[in-house]
Amino acid sequence: MMILGLVEITLLCSLFVSFRLDSVSSLNSDGLALLSLLSHFDKVPPQVNSTWKENTSETTPCNNWFGVTCDGSLNVETLNLSTSGVSGQLGSEIGELKSLITLDLSNNSLSGPLPSSLGNCTSLQYLDLSENGFSGEIPDNFGSLKNLTYLYLTSNNLTGLIPASVGGLKELSDLTLSHNDLSGPIPESIGNCSKLEYLYLHKNKLNGSLPESLNLLKNLSEVFVSNNSLGGRIRFGSSNCKKLVTLELSYNHFEGGVPPELGNCSNLDSLVIIGCNLTGNIPSSLGMLKKVTVINLGENRLSGNIPPELGNCSSLKTLKLNDNQLEGELPSALGKLKKLQILQLFRNKLSGGIPIEVTELKNLKSLTLFNNRFYGGIPMSLGVNTSLEGVDLIGNSFTGEIPPDLCHGQKLTVFNLGSNQLHGKIPPSIGHCKTLRRIRLGGNKLSGVLPEFPETHNLYFVELKGNNIEGSIPRSLGSCKNLLTVDLSQNKLTGLIPPELGNLQNLGLLNLSHNHLEGPLPSQLSSCVGILEFDVGSNSLNGSVPSSFRSWKSLTTLVLSHNRFSGAIPPFLAEFGRLIDLQVATNAFKGEIPSSLGLLKHLNSLDLSGNGFTGEIPAFLVGLVDLVRLNISNNKLTGNLSVLQSRSFFQLDVSNNQLTGPIPEKLMNSSSVFTGNPSLCIQPSHSVSAVIRKEFKTCKGQAKLSTWMIAIIAVGSFLSALALLFALVLVFTCCKRGVKTEDTPVLDEEEGLSLLLNKVLTATDNLDDKYIIGRGAHGVVYKASLAPGEEYAVKKLIFAESVRANQNMKREIETIGQVRHRNLVRLERFWIMKDNGLMLYKYMPNGSLHDVLHRGNNQGETGLDWSARFNIALGIAHGLEYLHHDCHPPIIHRDIKPENILMDSEMEPHIGDFGLARILDDSTISTATITGTTGYIAPENAYKTVRCKESDVYSYGVVLLELITGKRAVDRSFPEETDIVSWVRSVLSSYEDDEDYTVSPIVDPRLVDELLDTKVREQAILVTDLALVCSDKRSENRPSMRDVVKELTDVKDLVRSTSGSVQ
Repeated sequence: MMILGLVEITLLCSLFVSFRLDSVSSLNSDGLALLSLLSHFDKVPPQVNSTWKENTSETTPCNNWFGVTCDGSLNVETLNLSTSGVSGQLGSEIGELKSLITLDLSNNSLSGPLPSSLGNCTSLQYLDLSENGFSGEIPDNFGSLKNLTYLYLTSNNLTGLIPASVGGLKELSDLTLSHNDLSGPIPESIGNCSKLEYLYLHKNKLNGSLPESLNLLKNLSEVFVSNNSLGGRIRFGSSNCKKLVTLELSYNHFEGGVPPELGNCSNLDSLVIIGCNLTGNIPSSLGMLKKVTVINLGENRLSGNIPPELGNCSSLKTLKLNDNQLEGELPSALGKLKKLQILQLFRNKLSGGIPIEVTELKNLKSLTLFNNRFYGGIPMSLGVNTSLEGVDLIGNSFTGEIPPDLCHGQKLTVFNLGSNQLHGKIPPSIGHCKTLRRIRLGGNKLSGVLPEFPETHNLYFVELKGNNIEGSIPRSLGSCKNLLTVDLSQNKLTGLIPPELGNLQNLGLLNLSHNHLEGPLPSQLSSCVGILEFDVGSNSLNGSVPSSFRSWKSLTTLVLSHNRFSGAIPPFLAEFGRLIDLQVATNAFKGEIPSSLGLLKHLNSLDLSGNGFTGEIPAFLVGLVDLVRLNISNNKLTGNLSVLQSRSFFQLDVSNNQLTGPIPEKLMNSSSVFTGNPSLCIQPSHSVSAVIRKEFKTCKGQAKLSTWMIAIIAVGSFLSALALLFALVLVFTCCKRGVKTEDTPVLDEEEGLSLLLNKVLTATDNLDDKYIIGRGAHGVVYKASLAPGEEYAVKKLIFAESVRANQNMKREIETIGQVRHRNLVRLERFWIMKDNGLMLYKYMPNGSLHDVLHRGNNQGETGLDWSARFNIALGIAHGLEYLHHDCHPPIIHRDIKPENILMDSEMEPHIGDFGLARILDDSTISTATITGTTGYIAPENAYKTVRCKESDVYSYGVVLLELITGKRAVDRSFPEETDIVSWVRSVLSSYEDDEDYTVSPIVDPRLVDELLDTKVREQAILVTDLALVCSDKRSENRPSMRDVVKELTDVKDLVRSTSGSVQ
């Protein structure tokens, strides 16, 4: 009976287990696959957790599972979890959904590789995995998705090639792979996708040529391949492109010109090929494009004339041919473009006049022709028949008078006619144009008086410098309360400075210099509390500086020179903590130079010349470490120059005083002036030119020291030396104890390959070419993904045949491995092989500064904003300062360039390849060999390598100019044999003493709106000045990187958020 009972219990248990298994397995395979997918997600919306459950009452997920729909056979055909906050990885179980037609997981936080099992979903028609963090390569078996119509993988971190198997997707209509890190060529097989309409491959790292097979695609409507590294000729535009609507090829490296065959694309609406190195003429066949609304071929090297056939593009609304080398006259046929709204032809070599037919275009909103060679009169009809919003004709040779009806439509916002040869009066209608925001008429021959301005004016920028304008400054100018900049300098203005200007509380710059103004400074100007620059030099102003001006806490520039101000220097100037430039020359100030000026720690330039100052040169000048320009000439100063003996200046003038004693040797350079001080002398031991030796007498010998004084000095020197020796021993001992102990050694040798090295070699298939992410002067760089979130860059160094790893090299590697700084790429490990070495670094997801700056990686269409560029400049400076001044011995980089500056996920710069030149120095480089990269090599290194910090400073200056201009060190837009340094100097040379122009002609066009903020503009000016000092031809004139860091840190406070600035 007992045995029988046990048997019954066993049977019951078996039945129960069988029942439970049947219950669990009642959910069909699609449901089980979805539950398996759920296990790979880290985070899902509540609706998923509440509905994706095993339920004994349901056999399918088709009823209420969130994001899931099924077909009539109860198979899952749609999975849509887009914008649901899902994170984690996409599991391989997705391939089990055999009936899946639509998969949309876009705009989530998914990561990891794309599962190759997706290739099993052969019914798939719509696949959208965009806006996630997927990495790795696109699986080759995606080519088996024969029914796929839409493929969206944009905005991920995908790498590797576009698989050739994409050509097997015969039903594909939309292929969107933009905003990834895909490399290699666009496969020719794409020409097999006969139904393809939309091709979006922009913002990748693709190279090779544009496939000619694109000409086979008769249904192609939109092509976007901008911001890659594509090259070769553009061979596109067959008779099959009749349906093409948009062609966007910008920012690649093509050869040759605009293909004439594009004229076949009769439905083309938008043709955009910006910054692609295009040469040759603009083909006249573009005139066949009757439906095109946008043609933008800017920032190339196109030459020849503008073809008059463009006047046949009857639908054209925007024509941009700026920044080329176009010549000849503007064809009058453009007057046939009745729908034209925007005409941008700036920075070319165009000449002649503006055809009257163009000025009469009724829809014309923007006419931008600055920096060309146009001449003749501006047609008086300009503006009469149009609703003009912007006119910019700066930098031409226009003559005659200003057309009176430019603001006829009361929509004009930009009115820039500066740097021409215009004469006559400013039309009164300009003052009543309430929509105006910018007026630039400087550098002409305008006369008459300034117009009156109504109270409701929107002006924020007025620049009329360098004309012959007479009369007084209108009081009504004070009613334009949005004004940020007022520059009326170099005119013939008379009368008093109107106190109404104190109403301009947003004013950042007021320049009234070089006029005939008189009377005192109005105290009401103290209400302009945000003012940065105040220049009233070269007038006939008198009195004293009102004490109420102490409210100008943000002031950086104060120029009172060449007036009739008297009394003492106002003591409250010491409260201007941001003051950089102080000029009070040629007035009637007197007394001693106040010691309170020593509080102006950021002072860069000080001019006190031509006054009646007495006493000795103040000692506080030694503490003004940023001071590089000092002029105290033509005063009544006495004493000697010993207080300045430890300083060096770019410019120093102490002439025409009553100074005595020796001239310190450190001060004697070509930019220093000492004349007019007959009691100054030169020490016999100083090495100076014959001219200077002839100009000044030799100092008399010093009295002989007594025996007991010599003894005291000797004993003191011995004790000092002994103390110094003891201190050095102590420091050395402490340093030896402080050598890193917690870090693992960076150096491994070939014997007994480490586990980490094996992982690296496995992850890269023994350094297979498909893992290459960069090539440089020192070797090839591979990407090694060892695990999720554990990515490294591996640099393979190739040693010369005559070189093997010696002890010196090993010591250098160990030294570099111990270098730690937030702005330096940290060397994780170095393996020495027989013929090469492997260097292991953390992988930087944003690539190099070159990628970010010149290809726009991960920064959207607008690129880096000014704040980001400034922070990058400061970070690079910090890294170089550490290498130069905190490493012993110092490390000279010798190849500073954007490609060697890597950007982390926070856009923080990290200098790479430091020390490599020194590692390989004894082996591959001699002083007769030139190291570095063209465009970044300092002049002293033109024919042989000079190992000095100053060469790095020069290269850093070039990088600064790239950040400011957005151009490359050797840019295609420059004339032959011109680099960025000479180009910037050439452009700025025609705008000397004009601080607004100091930025605008060279600045990256993407920054123009930001620089409307006066504080941001001031900072850009200072950074430009610093870049030019760093890239000075003479190495001795360049600052140290420590000085550079200090300069950048000091001006950083000038930046304020531009979000509230006028746009």
